[in-house]
Amino acid sequence: MNESKLNRINELAHKAKSSGLTPEEKKEQAKLRKEFIATIRLNLRTQLDNIDIQEADGTITNLGEKYGDKKRH
Repeated sequence: MNESKLNRINELAHKAKSSGLTPEEKKEQAKLRKEFIATIRLNLRTQLDNIDIQEADGTITNLGEKYGDKKRH
């Protein structure tokens, strides 16, 4: 998600608190929030998929390969 979309989310949030939003702006805000949440989830999933754990016997297990759903990427 680029910086201009983040700025727009913030603009709409400030406007909603001060004067309220039009129905079109509410739809835009909902769309931008969905996109933002999807981006955050993808980033978190990517980070979690790249975690390696060293087992007691010295082997290294990648949690993304063990538990991750590779169909998402």
